[in-house]
Amino acid sequence: MAPQLASEFVAQSIYRMDESTRMVHICMEQLSEKEIWIRHNDTSNSIGNQLLHLCGNITQYALSALGGEPDSRERDKEFETRSGFTKAQLVRMLDETVEKAKRAIDSTTVENLMRKRNVQGFYFSGMGIIIHVVEHYSYHVGQIAQWTKMLKNSDLGFYDGMDLNAKNSP
Repeated sequence: MAPQLASEFVAQSIYRMDESTRMVHICMEQLSEKEIWIRHNDTSNSIGNQLLHLCGNITQYALSALGGEPDSRERDKEFETRSGFTKAQLVRMLDETVEKAKRAIDSTTVENLMRKRNVQGFYFSGMGIIIHVVEHYSYHVGQIAQWTKMLKNSDLGFYDGMDLNAKNSP
């Protein structure tokens, strides 16, 4: 893989992570402490659970598998938790995890992007790990946004001030 291509892949991945973080912040600003722990039913997860899960998953993939830190994830606890964290604590945990992950992604080598390893029972290259982190983060941010819209019955304003009807230029 050409270094320039690797650099662009890393930059775009970090950009997407920043966008997801921005959207989480917008949602969390609108929610009460009680609302972050509401579950629609026994098989669904609260927004608090989603944030704990994102921290666990990003840590396991980006920091452990890609960055070489020990894997100490306790996945079941991410979903079993029903309270015990405030909005501020959850946002801070997510922000710190994402910032560490971005540093691990940004400092990885082309060789590390290409090297394959086992992660959570899957066999991924470093690029596959980064794609998973970005995709998984975005997927759960979509759930958080949907849940926030349902709780607040309002548009979240993710793209206020932007003309999303603008046509692509050649």
